[in-house]
Amino acid sequence: MNDNLTIDEFNALELISKLRKGDTPNACIGRNSKRLNGLKFIKHHKDGTFEMTEKGLQTLFVKKCIEGLRLVAQDAHAPLPKDVATFLGKKGHIAELPEGGFAITDKGRDSLIDIDSAPAVRV
Repeated sequence: MNDNLTIDEFNALELISKLRKGDTPNACIGRNSKRLNGLKFIKHHKDGTFEMTEKGLQTLFVKKCIEGLRLVAQDAHAPLPKDVATFLGKKGHIAELPEGGFAITDKGRDSLIDIDSAPAVRV
């Protein structure tokens, strides 16, 4: 089975990650939960609740990192979540600027080119 997610499926995954106990899932979650459960991004319990799996959490984090890298490529002073900035910095994709903000490195630019040229990636 193909693990590529559509934009709607990513949105559902993000909504599920923010669901609190007792919240009613919306239509987006309802449309996509069966496939996300089948791909093991989430667990759908018999009581109707959802739980993110490690695979689902990791997928959302990678998506946030790609979006963060794109933001830095466009604007060096774009705000990045701390965990994303730390990860991208440790991997050498961005470098902190002395005056604040971040600069994308050659490695980061090459990664974006690879991501954008891969036909199967839809982030």
